[in-house]
Amino acid sequence: MNRIKAKFEELRQRGEKALITFITAGDPCLSATMDLVLAMEDAGADIVELGIPYSDPLADGPIIQESSQRALKAGANIKNIMGLVQDIRKRSEIPLIYLVYYNSVFKYGVEKFFHEARDGGLDGIIIPDLPLEEREELYDLTEGYGISLIPLVAPTSKERIKEIVAGGSGFVYCVSSPGVTGIRQNIDTDVQSYMNLVSKYTKLPKALGFGISNADMVNEYKNYCDGIIVGSAIVKKIAECSQVCEAVEVAAVFAKELKSAFK
Repeated sequence: MNRIKAKFEELRQRGEKALITFITAGDPCLSATMDLVLAMEDAGADIVELGIPYSDPLADGPIIQESSQRALKAGANIKNIMGLVQDIRKRSEIPLIYLVYYNSVFKYGVEKFFHEARDGGLDGIIIPDLPLEEREELYDLTEGYGISLIPLVAPTSKERIKEIVAGGSGFVYCVSSPGVTGIRQNIDTDVQSYMNLVSKYTKLPKALGFGISNADMVNEYKNYCDGIIVGSAIVKKIAECSQVCEAVEVAAVFAKELKSAFK
């Protein structure tokens, strides 16, 4: 069974929700990324998203854009990120997801990308700029490699939600608010109605992300979904640290704080 599906099933049986954390692979360096993943897992993270740095990440706000620039400057690329995942797999079975822009996959070679991702131990992929019309062939490809192609919906998707989630797997990434990633103090969307609408069209677990930045917000929205995604707030804390060891410790403490909000 795919690790993502197994994790959500394990959590469901325990009556728990998933904490999904996001970091940019290679920020501040590749070796730090492994330490961050392992530390966040120990602190309670259930799934980790690894952002593949990209020069023009349209769905991301300034915090993640800047982390991409730092990672690229430090030498991160798809090839060595694939190697990083292989190294993580030697020490952990935590479900791992790439968040990657389609142009990066296309330039690397679509078949080559998924073949190496599967062999390295990747479990899922989110492609925020993948046109709906081009998803069908990728659904077949990812299914063949046992990698979940995670659909991404927004409150503005409405009548397109049914079409977007069809064929997806792993979970549905439910964007909390229109716009780009970032830290928000509140969410204007009627989250309960939004989650109910998504549930009409799929039985996949629903994870809420974009803007959730602290334990209070996790506590506020945890009952409406099956998981919470926190990214920019973690990336910001990492950026504020001057040493890798400090960044790892800060990320772990924050992940523990976020996980405790589910109880």
